[in-house]
Amino acid sequence: MQQYTVRKGDTLDRIAASRGLSRAHIINANPWAGEQPYLLPGQIIFLPSSPRRRYVIQPGDSLDHVAEAFQVKEAMLLEMNPGLSRSYFPEGRILVLPHAEKKWIIHPEGEYGYQHLNHDISRLTKTHPRISAGTIGESVLGKPIPYLKIGEGPRTIHVNASIHANEWLTTPCIMRFVEEYACAHKEGKRWNGYDPRLWFAQCTLWVVPMVNPDGVELVQEGVQPNNPYYGQLTDWNGGRIDYRHWKANINGVDLGDQFPAHWEEEVQRRGKKSPGPRDYAGVAPLSEPEAAALAAFTVKTSPDAAVSLHSQGQEIYWNYRNYEPKESREMSRRLGQASGYRPVKLEGSDAGYKDWFIQEFRRPGFTVEIGMGKNPLPLEDFGNAALETGMIVAELLSI
Repeated sequence: MQQYTVRKGDTLDRIAASRGLSRAHIINANPWAGEQPYLLPGQIIFLPSSPRRRYVIQPGDSLDHVAEAFQVKEAMLLEMNPGLSRSYFPEGRILVLPHAEKKWIIHPEGEYGYQHLNHDISRLTKTHPRISAGTIGESVLGKPIPYLKIGEGPRTIHVNASIHANEWLTTPCIMRFVEEYACAHKEGKRWNGYDPRLWFAQCTLWVVPMVNPDGVELVQEGVQPNNPYYGQLTDWNGGRIDYRHWKANINGVDLGDQFPAHWEEEVQRRGKKSPGPRDYAGVAPLSEPEAAALAAFTVKTSPDAAVSLHSQGQEIYWNYRNYEPKESREMSRRLGQASGYRPVKLEGSDAGYKDWFIQEFRRPGFTVEIGMGKNPLPLEDFGNAALETGMIVAELLSI
């Protein structure tokens, strides 16, 4: 057993991933860790040795085939299994397998947070110069809210994610699509049947991958007594120390109800008069810096179509009080056909980003509820959710 002291930002899943362990391995060694929602900086946990994958060489196997099947380098496989070679690879021999290579920069290990996002944006822009980055403003706590841009065409598409804090899986999903788009364009390959070269020439894609960084951090890491927001957050959360259900920003304002689209009616419908985990619309439209920055950025870039990514339900909402253009219905059908999601004509909801975009610009706007289950969606859903997200954006770029 190795002794480890928990640091700020550590979670069970993040520590497990960095050590090649599972969450269950750590909990088995530290049963108390499964009983509290967050690890506390300074706590000591015991880490078991990292278990190694093993494989029995089958008839007809070769070194390159095994390396490809397990996504490992041949040199690493030989290094961990002395005596083997390309010419000597005997059937029945038990192999010790190294960790699989990471094919993508966007490869979530544990909860995908604000620090991971900034690190990945830096790597993406260095690896793919056709991706540019900047910021649209700051959060309540002063975190710069980043954007990405790819493409140089006249048609503009906007995508945002993580407006709601516990829907953070939307962030790595759209980030993975941007990376795969850039890779396919660089290599001159198609992406799931689409041609990224046409996207790049015909469209400009703007992505705001994490609108609510303070809220995402709160959901993933909780809040400690030495935090100046601790008292009010605890009150707003009903005394609970678990924030995994939290949708709002750090001020307890639901950014999904912050936009000037029949805002007063949404306030009456929600009936929330004070800050809390969800549904409190604030003191006025765009009173929160995150919502104001997103609206200003949208006005500045004036997209031809916009998507706001949420979770969960595998549905696409495409209308708003008959303000939407006539092509929105058919576009939603195509997006649904590409992703397997269900287009839905939604009534009885106001003040969302999609609502405001449609009302303000009279252009196609969509709220996409990715995945299926309970928020926060588990990281195991990332692969499927990322592909579904990508298919929706790909189809929108191609219309």
